[in-house]
Formats: sequence, structure tokens, C-alpha cells
Amino acid sequence: MEQPRVMRLHEAALLPTRAHEWDAGWDVHADETVVIRPGETVKVRTGIAVGVPVGQVCDVRSRSGLASRGVVVANSPGTIDAGYVGEVCVLLHNQVRELHRVNRGDRIAQLVFLPINTTPLREVNALDESERGGAGFGSTGK
Repeated sequence: MEQPRVMRLHEAALLPTRAHEWDAGWDVHADETVVIRPGETVKVRTGIAVGVPVGQVCDVRSRSGLASRGVVVANSPGTIDAGYVGEVCVLLHNQVRELHRVNRGDRIAQLVFLPINTTPLREVNALDESERGGAGFGSTGK
């Protein structure tokens, strides 16, 4: 699998880091200080861009430490496609009733690179039957 690439958009930008060698996610850092009001969603800059290899996707996911305090990636997981080479920004949402301050350098999300299926969709007139069928939301009980 091809290796993803990362680029600083300015000299002071912090590169993504992993706490442990085998961690799946790369922590990304805020490149600015912002205050997120209760119920508010804010776009936070990271100062980096990533080169996602063709055949992969980069998920932008919440960090468990922030999520436990009520601050999550709003569109989790966010999606960075191979064709996007602009700045990685993170939409953080404050779910609690207190202000949350993000300082420049804080770890705010994690990037996880995954292989994807890029085969084209094939239109059909019917789908194979299954035990579940069309049963959806709540169909398996509580």
C-alpha cells in the first residue's frame, strides 16, 4: 500500500503524531486558538495538508479524550479523498454547556488512512434476498 504524505503549510505547523508505534490514528494539532461555545461547531485549522494515495481515504475522527469531555468531530468521520490537497481543517462541535478552549498545539482529532473499494457501482433491477431484508432502524431491538 502506498504511503500517505504530509506537508506543512507554514514553518510553525505541527506534523501529525502517534503516541504509540502501532496506533491506527495520527493525532493532528490545532494551528490556532479558538473558543467553542456550547452547541457551537467551529472549523479549526491544522496548518497541514495530506496526500492521500489513490485507493485510500483519510478519515478524520474524534479523539476519545476530547469526546469524553463533550467535544467531537462534527461530521465524524470526516472524509479526505485522494483528490483533496488543501489544508486539513477539523469541524469540532461542543456538546456540553460550558465553553471549550482549544489552544494552538492541542491535539484535536486523529487521521486514519484506510483502503477503499473503487470499483464502479452496477445498476440492477433487484437485490438478493437476505434474512434481514429491508428491516432497518431499531429492527434488532434494544
